[in-house]
Amino acid sequence: MLNGVTATAVAAGILEVKTLRSQVTILQRLLKESKKKVGEVKEENKRLKALVDSYADDLVIRSTEQSKTTNKLQKQYEKLLAEVKELTSRSIPK
Repeated sequence: MLNGVTATAVAAGILEVKTLRSQVTILQRLLKESKKKVGEVKEENKRLKALVDSYADDLVIRSTEQSKTTNKLQKQYEKLLAEVKELTSRSIPK
C-alpha cells in the first residue's frame, strides 16, 4: 500500500495528466477549426482574385475602347477645325 505522501503525489500526477489530456483535446479541436477557417479563407481569396482579375480585364477592354473613341473624336475635331478655318478665311460676299 502507498503511504500518504506517495498517494498524494500519484493523485496529483493523475490529475495533471487528466488536465493535460483535456488541454490537448481542446487544442486539437481548435487546430481543426483553424484549419477549416484557413481553407474557407483560401477559397474566398480565390473567388476574390477571380473577381478582381475579371474587373481588370474589363477595364483593359474599356480603356482600349475609350482610347479608340478618343482618337476618333480627335480626328473629327481636327477635321471640323480645318473646315471652320477654311470657312473663316473666305471673304464674305457683299
